[in-house]
Amino acid sequence: MTGKEKPVVLLGRDAILKADDLPAEDVLVPEWGGTVRVRGLTGTGRDEYWASLTVQRGSQQVIDSANATAKLVARCVVGEDGEPLFTQRDVSELGERSGAALNRVFEVATRLSGISDTDMAEAGKGSGSTQSDGSTSS
Repeated sequence: MTGKEKPVVLLGRDAILKADDLPAEDVLVPEWGGTVRVRGLTGTGRDEYWASLTVQRGSQQVIDSANATAKLVARCVVGEDGEPLFTQRDVSELGERSGAALNRVFEVATRLSGISDTDMAEAGKGSGSTQSDGSTSS
């Protein structure tokens, strides 16, 4: 050490489990007439999101990217109390909102949740097709 570096402090179990580590960001959505709060997913929430993008077709799990944007937005938009504003029952209706607005919120949600462009490409988001039939969806 040169005397300028700080010593490494290893975290213990309790410090990790008590950490306030879910980032949140307010996002202006002019199409909706205001601002929404977007919070990153927990590890469990992120896994549930990935699971929601797969379906069983026969004996195979295949990617189904239908409403992938709305699914993530529904999981990440929270109220002032930190509770989600939407349930998974709201996804279809939410998916009917402005694509530009949804994408603006989606971009922040992916960043805050640690979901990369590579992750989304591998999941088939935006490809508009599934592995089973190659059809397009919007």
